[in-house]
Amino acid sequence: MSTIAQTGELHPWKPQQKLLFRIVFVYLLLQVLPLDWTFYRYLGSISWGHVTYQDIFNLAHYSTRFTAGPATFADWGILLVIATIAGVIWTYRDANKAADYNQLWYWLRVLVRYRLALAILAYGFIKFFPLQAPYPSLSNLNTAYGAFNRWKLFSMSLGIVPGYELFLGLVEILLAIALLYRKTASIGAFVFLIFCGNVFVSNIAYEGGDTVYSLQLIVFAFFIFSFDFFRVARLLLLQLPTAPNTFRPQFSNGLRVARIALKSAFVLYFIVIYGIKSGIGAKKDPYQYPGTPGLPDAQGLYNVTTYVLHRDTIPYSPVDTVRWQNVVFESWNTISIKTLEPVIIDNSNEHTVLNSQEGRNYESTGTNGRRYYSYAIDAGRQQLVLKNKNPHYKADSFVLTYSRPTPQQVILSAGDSLYVVLDRLPKKYLLQEAAGSGSRTRKLKL
Repeated sequence: MSTIAQTGELHPWKPQQKLLFRIVFVYLLLQVLPLDWTFYRYLGSISWGHVTYQDIFNLAHYSTRFTAGPATFADWGILLVIATIAGVIWTYRDANKAADYNQLWYWLRVLVRYRLALAILAYGFIKFFPLQAPYPSLSNLNTAYGAFNRWKLFSMSLGIVPGYELFLGLVEILLAIALLYRKTASIGAFVFLIFCGNVFVSNIAYEGGDTVYSLQLIVFAFFIFSFDFFRVARLLLLQLPTAPNTFRPQFSNGLRVARIALKSAFVLYFIVIYGIKSGIGAKKDPYQYPGTPGLPDAQGLYNVTTYVLHRDTIPYSPVDTVRWQNVVFESWNTISIKTLEPVIIDNSNEHTVLNSQEGRNYESTGTNGRRYYSYAIDAGRQQLVLKNKNPHYKADSFVLTYSRPTPQQVILSAGDSLYVVLDRLPKKYLLQEAAGSGSRTRKLKL
């Protein structure tokens, strides 16, 4: 019976160490391995001949949970209870056995290393090809700063600097690669503890949706680094002689071949294929915004020149809560309408990567002041079928007839109840002008 101590030498396992290891082993195994039936249902729903980067991300983002919705710390509590009971039973059954858990510890660390690497790669590539925090939509650029919640402001602040987001993604990819190799795993885990610690604090400060998940990854990284923690502390903090790790796994020829094959498959699928598909997705199907085209050549900010409600013409007023203030047509099938009527904010902030167009609400979540509608175009009848994207207004849907007397004008109507004339404004945006100039320090001409 032996364990690796802080000097790298082998010492006998103490009874309390065995019990702690057994509990930790079961707990981490339950966190790493997919146990939720919904995971396997999703796995079976994937078209493997046409797998997408969204599919790969959702598989990598798996987290053990016992309730519907995002994972919570209550799930951790349930797992800990299960692990404690299993650890006690394991201890009782092995009470008279001279167990040596060094080999088991090694394989558990391998599983956690690859699970953490998979999670980091999933996020790394959607940052490297700026997908996670995209550039703000036209509607967002025409929304007052105070109308956004904290998490939306944080996300948009990252989205306007895609070079920085790319850098963060590159760091994550390199850390994941370091975790794949035994000699660099502790270094990668240590750097990731610092990196993900910032992510965890940001989620708390800005009310993000990945608080539980980011802390779970921190736990994985700490377990990996704990293998060398005492040696590092002894060498760097106490400045004492420290022996290197003396444990070396022994592989049979068959196991060695299987190990190389599995690692090669992991690299091929989750680095090469996932990286290529993420890059293609960034060009053709960024998951945060709908991919369905909107009304042709209508993108822009529109002033509401005429507003007639129930045959009553309502003039512009900065305090009117009924009249539309302005309208934005996105390049995709979203129209947003600014009014002074209060909007119940959609505060859902769970990070989801969707294949389907339905439910892509990044543009409308975390913001007040505008009403966001997805629409379908009936070109034969010259109609737009609008549906409110905010889940608090599921019943808010209607049909508008449209006409375009000029390329810069759109007229919307709904029988005798509504008649609106929209004129496109030639507005310029400082962010876009700065990006086009190639430098934030150059003077902008408006």
